[in-house]
Amino acid sequence: MRGVNKIRIISICVFIITLVSLNLCLFISVNYHLLDGTIFEVDQIGRSGFTIPYIDGSVSISRTARTFPAYLVFKPAMFITAILLIQYWRFNNTLIQTINNDFSKNKYFLFFGVGSALFLVIHSLLLGIHFEYDLYKFFRRFVLLAFIIFELVAQAMLINHIIKIKNKISEAINKKILTFKIFIVSALVVVGIFSLPILTSPGYVHFKHALEWNYFIGVIFFYLLTFLLWRKTS
Repeated sequence: MRGVNKIRIISICVFIITLVSLNLCLFISVNYHLLDGTIFEVDQIGRSGFTIPYIDGSVSISRTARTFPAYLVFKPAMFITAILLIQYWRFNNTLIQTINNDFSKNKYFLFFGVGSALFLVIHSLLLGIHFEYDLYKFFRRFVLLAFIIFELVAQAMLINHIIKIKNKISEAINKKILTFKIFIVSALVVVGIFSLPILTSPGYVHFKHALEWNYFIGVIFFYLLTFLLWRKTS
C-alpha cells in the first residue's frame, strides 16, 4: 500500500526526536555543572538537583526546556516534530482514502492532527517568554491543553478508521499492536479526565509534574506503536 513505509519512517522519527530531546534537556538540567565555564553555561532557573521526574515530579518539562542552552535543543526538535506530524497525518489521510476509495473529503482526524502540530509550534515559540499578565499565562496553558486534546482526538479518530477497515488490511498490520494502541489511547483519555480536577486546583505540584512527563511519553508512544503496527512493504 502506497505511503505505508513513509508513515512508518515518520512515526519512528517523531518518537525518537521527541524522546531524545526531552531527556537531553533533563540531562542538561541535572548535570548543569558539566557546562560551567563554557559558552553553554546553564541558566540558574534551568538548573536542578538529581531527579527522576517521571517518578518524583521534582521538575517540570517547561523548567528543563525553556532556559539556555536547553531551548537550543528543545525548540528546533519540536519544530521538526511538528513538520513531521503534519506529514504523518497527511499520509494517513491519503492511505485511508485510498483503501476506502473515497477521495471526496478529508477525514476529520487530518484537521485535528494538523491542528495539534500547529499548537505544538505555538507552544514552542512561547516557551521561555515571560509576561506578567494573567491573560498571557492562560493563553500559554490553553495552547498546551489544546495540543494534547487535538492530538488525542486525532489519534482516536485514526484508530477508529483503522478498525473499520482492518479486514481489508489484515495482512498489512499487526492486530496485537492495534489492540495495544486502542488501550494506550483509551488510558490517556481516562487518565486525563480523572486528573482534570487536580490539574485545575492549587497544590499537588509534584503530581502534576510527574503526570506531565509520563503523559507526554504516553502521547509519543503512540507513534512507536504506529511504526510497529504496519508491516514494511516492498
